[in-house]
Amino acid sequence: MTLSSAKGKQPLIMLLGLMVASLAILLLLPPIPQDPSYHQFADQRTLLGIPNFWNVVSNLPFVVVGAMGLWQFGRDRARFVLFLGIFLTGFGSAYYHWNPNNDTLFWDRLPMALAFMAILTVAVEEHVSAKTGAILLWPLVALAVFSLLLWRWTDDLRLYAWVQFFPCIALPLLFIAFPARYSGTSYWLIAAAFYAFAKLFEYYDHAIYSVGYILSGHTLKHFAAATAGFSILRYFQTRRPVSRSSSLVCDSH
Repeated sequence: MTLSSAKGKQPLIMLLGLMVASLAILLLLPPIPQDPSYHQFADQRTLLGIPNFWNVVSNLPFVVVGAMGLWQFGRDRARFVLFLGIFLTGFGSAYYHWNPNNDTLFWDRLPMALAFMAILTVAVEEHVSAKTGAILLWPLVALAVFSLLLWRWTDDLRLYAWVQFFPCIALPLLFIAFPARYSGTSYWLIAAAFYAFAKLFEYYDHAIYSVGYILSGHTLKHFAAATAGFSILRYFQTRRPVSRSSSLVCDSH
């Protein structure tokens, strides 16, 4: 093995090491069962014959953003999985909120899990190497699917929690450790901010709804999360290559 090829594999080894270490930590944690009260959302109004109306229809932006992404960038495998996940989240989440229970929640979480892993893959492709991203894409997609099956089989959400939150840890490290290959990093920061808002809205679902009883925190969560997806879409629409030293490039060439 040459020195250059060994250096080319270092980022992949580092990322895999972080993944394995974080997965091992899960084994030290107690199982995380699904909270039965999770399905008791603040806004349960029926309008136009649609139960939980606002939590259902507020998923439309996911469909729009996902469809735009698939139309413009669907020929790339990682971006196809990313925008397919966003697109299907609109349908899966609407299906779940029409009749909230554990069975329908599976179809809400599945496309989101695909999107989380695709986001991680895209970040690896754009900050480490296209080859590394290609190696990781389908194993990460399989892990996302397995995390939801494991939850259904064992009522343990630990692995799904990893699928959702590991990218939140890995992406900042990737962005710091490896220079950007494209402009538009600010769109990723905007996406991260709106995703953080989405989690806050979700947590304060009832408190937000109690202020005027207009829209609930969970409905606002959908809008914020879809805006995060739109920010990522704008990144791909506007990015431009950034020149960088060839010594820093670890690509598939």
